[in-house]
Amino acid sequence: MASLISCPHCGTRPKEEFSIRGDANLVRPAPDAGQDAWYDYVYLRDNPRGCHSEYWHHSSGCRRWLIVERDTVTHAVHGVRDAALAKLGGEPA
Repeated sequence: MASLISCPHCGTRPKEEFSIRGDANLVRPAPDAGQDAWYDYVYLRDNPRGCHSEYWHHSSGCRRWLIVERDTVTHAVHGVRDAALAKLGGEPA
């Protein structure tokens, strides 16, 4: 059985229609932050085990950015929301 993502705009779609960007919880350093802060932001990533928020792009569908709550162990999807609405305060981030 294929893995499915429930796009809030297009309905349930196969995961192959999406591209993943990565961690939706990263906080960008201030422009004047030191070199170490920028190095950590650009190159260092955690590899969490369990439920995790990630940015996914529906590249073969509505072309919207989504935040997908996914278990990194089981790959089960626990929730999907529009990233633009979450960022604007229309939904929890």
